[in-house]
Amino acid sequence: MNDKQAKEKIDRLTDLVLYHSKRYYDQDEPEIEDYEYDRLLHELISLEEAYPQFARGDSPTKRIVGQVKNTFEPVEHKVQMGSLQDVFSDEEVFAFHERVKEQIENPVYVVEPKIDGLSVSLEYKDGVFVRGSTRGDGFVGEDVTLNLGTIQSIPKKLKDPVPFLEVRGEVYMSEESFQKLTEEQEIREEKPFKNPRNAAAGSLRQKDPAIAAQRHLDIFVFNIQQIEGKTLSGHKESLDYLCRQGFAVSPSYQSFSSIEQVMKEIRRIGENRQQYSFGIDGAVVKVDSFEQREKMGSTAKYPKWAIAYKYPPEEKSTVLLDIQINVGRTGVLTPTAVFEPITLAGTTVSRAVLHNQAFIDEKQIAIGDTILVRKAGDIIPEVIGVQDHDSQRPVYQIPDICPACGSPVFFEGDQAAKRCQNSDCPAQLLRNLVHFASRDAMDIDGLGPSIVENLVSAGLVKSPADLYDLTLEELSPLERLAEKSGSNLLAAIEKSKENDLSRLLFALGIRGIGQKAAKLLAIRFLDIEKLFIAAEEEIAAIDGFGEIMAQAVAEYFSLNATRSLVDRLKKAGVNTLSLSLPAGDRLAGYTFVLTGTLPNLTRAQAGAMIEEQGGKVSSSVSKKTSYVVAGEEAGSKLTKAQNLGLSILDENGLLALLNGEMNVE
Repeated sequence: MNDKQAKEKIDRLTDLVLYHSKRYYDQDEPEIEDYEYDRLLHELISLEEAYPQFARGDSPTKRIVGQVKNTFEPVEHKVQMGSLQDVFSDEEVFAFHERVKEQIENPVYVVEPKIDGLSVSLEYKDGVFVRGSTRGDGFVGEDVTLNLGTIQSIPKKLKDPVPFLEVRGEVYMSEESFQKLTEEQEIREEKPFKNPRNAAAGSLRQKDPAIAAQRHLDIFVFNIQQIEGKTLSGHKESLDYLCRQGFAVSPSYQSFSSIEQVMKEIRRIGENRQQYSFGIDGAVVKVDSFEQREKMGSTAKYPKWAIAYKYPPEEKSTVLLDIQINVGRTGVLTPTAVFEPITLAGTTVSRAVLHNQAFIDEKQIAIGDTILVRKAGDIIPEVIGVQDHDSQRPVYQIPDICPACGSPVFFEGDQAAKRCQNSDCPAQLLRNLVHFASRDAMDIDGLGPSIVENLVSAGLVKSPADLYDLTLEELSPLERLAEKSGSNLLAAIEKSKENDLSRLLFALGIRGIGQKAAKLLAIRFLDIEKLFIAAEEEIAAIDGFGEIMAQAVAEYFSLNATRSLVDRLKKAGVNTLSLSLPAGDRLAGYTFVLTGTLPNLTRAQAGAMIEEQGGKVSSSVSKKTSYVVAGEEAGSKLTKAQNLGLSILDENGLLALLNGEMNVE
């Protein structure tokens, strides 16, 4: 490889790793497996070592990738929360050992499982838990104290108080909790988390601690960052100490004086991965002695005294026996592969979602093929390709008839999914009801998937309107609905009648209409009755709407079934009027973009204040933008606004505009 080729490859790999880092750390939506990401990063490290002159200043090998978001207050880490250097082979472990021996004599190592979760810091003053934060970029993280406080295994008070203690741990979600969460997401037709690590990260960053509490997060503590009033000499001793204080520490940790014993333990942990109730993606090897660690030091990104051995994802081949079709809440037909049972990551699997026709066509999947299957994040089975395909077998085609009701199904526009348009399709009922009752819709507490299923099975509910006709006598005989539970459910149903029109519009499940669009509809039309006579062009004229959304709304309110449903809801006393009108209209017709960190307001608070005055908040800068409100580290949005010659406000300018102290331009 010549210099030009090396530079091009380093640039390409740098951009690729940065892209996937952002998807993983900042968006909690990875596109590739952790193992694939680690291999890319490892390849980049090797190239930069061979051609250091081409290493870029923004290289992910020189810093921890991860941004602090504006959702929570920033927390500066006094002790950097670094990451570990990954290795993938026995040879690399032995090479690490040789490097250690060059600096210290007779090293003792501690080996423990590497939990696949979200790294956090917990701080205690005089033995009391006072603050918790995410790792962020290693130097600054996010304050998530309230959400961490919902984790039962985090001790709120230490058994032996010390003046100050900061520990580092890994927040994770168990396989059982993850499976339950993704099942509920699938029923609601929400985009499911890809793996437990991203589910844990997304749950910990919820604005509402009650949501984090519902996700049943857990934690293992694996390191002391700072301590006052206690002297500890080594890692194993510190874990023993933390265990006595009430922390859940790494599930297994042992010390070894030879590298051969270390390798044996790495293999043992890998062979027993399936026995853990949570995800692990490797084994961590650390020099035990704190004094020896101090002598060895660290690079800008990694400590020299530790490595993380990464296990490759397990893949197996099997024969595809059938493809079954599931009909979702909005009528989308989703194919599921049914194959000869195989054991992956310690469990037997025989099914995997195939997503849509485009996915099947891309991989040329036919019934009878030998397919390759793995578990994404060691949890969710996924088909990654075809190992043996007979060209005589036709690639599977999703049927043109709904398997649940027999109605025609078809592709819409350039979408990859086929959809059943029959609003009375029985397969859609369960998911429709779960969505109707969900937190962001009518928020009927206690009406989860299992209760809905009981109500449907008993023939008590065939429409959302039926919920408002339920009686205690009907509920009492049902499983999980004793008298007290039944009374609570009826009270929650009654309370939902008071919701704003925007919640009802979202709950109705109109295709393509999310929370924001439902709110815009409610503000524009004020009364659900006006939507029955609204022209498609009138709906499309709403700022933020497009032709497809407008068409979906118009079509929905043209149906006789919709008329009947709304009449029944109104008769039951459900509110169908907008209750959240703007406090004023000074900013009506003006679009704002918020960027950077404001001194006193969060972006959510500033956005709410703008909307209360009739203004609109957008996420992107364009020529139609009226004002850009910029705080610290505003970045590219501010630059684009300046180039377009847009009006730029700081926090004080925004407040002056809101308070009428400054005229709207």
